[in-house]
Amino acid sequence: MAALSTALKWPRLPSVAAAVFQRALASTTSAAVAQSLPEHVKIVEVGPRDGLQNEKVIVPADVKIQLINLLSEAGLAVVEATSFVSPKWVPQMADQQQVMQGIQRYPNVSYPVLTPNLKGFETALKAGAREVAIFGAASEMFSERNINCSIDESLQRFEEVMKAAKDANVPVRGYVSCVLGCPYEGNVSPIKVAEVAKKLYSMGCYEISLGDTIGVGTPGSMHKMLAAVIKEVPVSALAVHCHDTYGQALVNIFAALQMGICTVDSSVAGLGGCPYAAGASGNVATEDVVYMLNGLGIRTGVDLQKLMEAGAFICKALKRKTNSKVAQASCKL
Repeated sequence: MAALSTALKWPRLPSVAAAVFQRALASTTSAAVAQSLPEHVKIVEVGPRDGLQNEKVIVPADVKIQLINLLSEAGLAVVEATSFVSPKWVPQMADQQQVMQGIQRYPNVSYPVLTPNLKGFETALKAGAREVAIFGAASEMFSERNINCSIDESLQRFEEVMKAAKDANVPVRGYVSCVLGCPYEGNVSPIKVAEVAKKLYSMGCYEISLGDTIGVGTPGSMHKMLAAVIKEVPVSALAVHCHDTYGQALVNIFAALQMGICTVDSSVAGLGGCPYAAGASGNVATEDVVYMLNGLGIRTGVDLQKLMEAGAFICKALKRKTNSKVAQASCKL
């Protein structure tokens, strides 16, 4: 490829021949990229939970319920509904049972909920949850400051959740935060990420979501991290959860797709800011991810127009502008 690029710079190459050569090179490159990308990508919509959980003003349960219904109607296969944590720590999720009992269950749509411990798991089951998620970290300091225990201790806590889930035949998804950087430790070793991901997968998590919690990753660091994790966990069982703090989310997702990742987490309207960078955007907007995937010819099953309507609904309820570039551009048009 380097030789071909050099050839394009030859000053004596006739203009017509150069144009033909450039088109051939572009066609070859596009074909190579297309062959390395998946045909279908599953999008895990995290807006109703991850996107809303840090909102300072309590969002009414009926608004959350309508948002989830609109997202289901848009064709999303997975909509993370709520979190069964103590209202003392996350007041926004205090209406967890009301939300779970109020949503319309669409066929072929999963509604996972976050359950950090056995008590949360048991409460979730009573509320009708049929899939749960547990939340770990690749950074010791992040684990200590967010769940008040070491990484190993957090994994021990999860074991009882995993056992109860297995007994109840409930699938469990695992999250690993700070996979590309930590607000307290800085750089995080890809090997450490791989170790935590492997332990969660070995416990029985059917899928491991790798989260760039503070959005500092680049395609280069994404590639190094995934290369390490894929050695320990099948690529088919991995997902990426990118934040857009530094504007790198879409290119990081594209880099992950090239490495075989077929599941992407995102948040409608880009809900959820980055708590570690004042004023910075957080979750990548689902609208922007779908637009990019559509442009690549990758199927998602998501209706972009209906998705934008869901984004417009929640932004109106929150009295703020969308963080989705696609939605912003569509409004201007």
